[in-house]
Amino acid sequence: MVKNKKLIKTAVKKSVRLVRTQADSPRRATKKGINSIPAKTLKELYETILRIRRFEEKIIEVYPAQDMKTPVHLCIGEEAIAAGVCIHLRKDDYIFSTHRSHGHSIAKGSDMKRMMAEFYGRKTGCSKGKGGSMHLCDPENGILGSTAIVGGGIPIAVGAALASFMKGTDIVSVAFFGDGAMDEGTFHESMNFASLKKLPIIFLCENNFYATNSPQSARQPHDNIAMRAAGYGMPGVQVDGNDVVAVYEAAKEAVDRARAGGGPSLVECRTYRWKGHVGPDCDVEKGCRPRDEHEIWLKKCPVERTRKLLLENKIMSEKEMKKLLDKINKEMDEAVEFGRSSPFPDASELFEDVYYKG
Repeated sequence: MVKNKKLIKTAVKKSVRLVRTQADSPRRATKKGINSIPAKTLKELYETILRIRRFEEKIIEVYPAQDMKTPVHLCIGEEAIAAGVCIHLRKDDYIFSTHRSHGHSIAKGSDMKRMMAEFYGRKTGCSKGKGGSMHLCDPENGILGSTAIVGGGIPIAVGAALASFMKGTDIVSVAFFGDGAMDEGTFHESMNFASLKKLPIIFLCENNFYATNSPQSARQPHDNIAMRAAGYGMPGVQVDGNDVVAVYEAAKEAVDRARAGGGPSLVECRTYRWKGHVGPDCDVEKGCRPRDEHEIWLKKCPVERTRKLLLENKIMSEKEMKKLLDKINKEMDEAVEFGRSSPFPDASELFEDVYYKG
């Protein structure tokens, strides 16, 4: 018995060393990877990242007016993930998101005017003003609805992937979720079933190391989520989620594999949200997270990193970037104006779209 205990302790120590080594070394983009991506694609990635950032900054700007009543969960600091993944998806591919879904929806092609109208609770919103920020829906672009339930979208994404498999199509599903969803049983059940049936799905974890304000170290024995894939017989990769090229490369492998019938993959993108769990404020100011940690991640800004990448490789000029920013800023102003000027739903519409009448 004593001998077995010593063996167990030795194995645990080795496991911990391995986890720490892998956790500190997420996959980053290589020079070869950058050169293998067309300049047009790199420009598109930057535009998407910048559009997501400016959309969320616009929300911060208008929120104090108090006419936007929906709670907002901002993804500032995480924009490279949505851009790097969704660029590989077709319009008919599905994504399933969380309460922090603005970036995913924009990257997948949702109309920002309809999104902003939804945040203002207006009839012209993507969910007819009844869903708010946490319940975005855009079936035409493969967004069947985001959910605020932690881990709630994962089994739904598996269901969509199962439908694709049974119909014999090559439509791919992507389930976006945070590290907090790892604590839910639905994650493990979904991974197991998807692997068993070789379903065309990518489990995409945006690991920002906090579930609300609970650090990952207080909830999980290690912080290497990608390692969980091995237990379910599927590939798992950990990447720098603020490096759009690294995300692009990892997502391409996973999407291509799923579309070709190779089954599911788990991609862990390590990142950090700048703002609080909910609302436009920064919870660092409230003492919820260490200030020095926050400042370290501010220096890893995905917008600035991508901007610098394009400038250094002469893919875009400062003048082109200024023109792009002006265009996007105009889109934001138009989206807010559309949202604020749109009508509210009538009280008679309260029970519409509650039950399927097909």
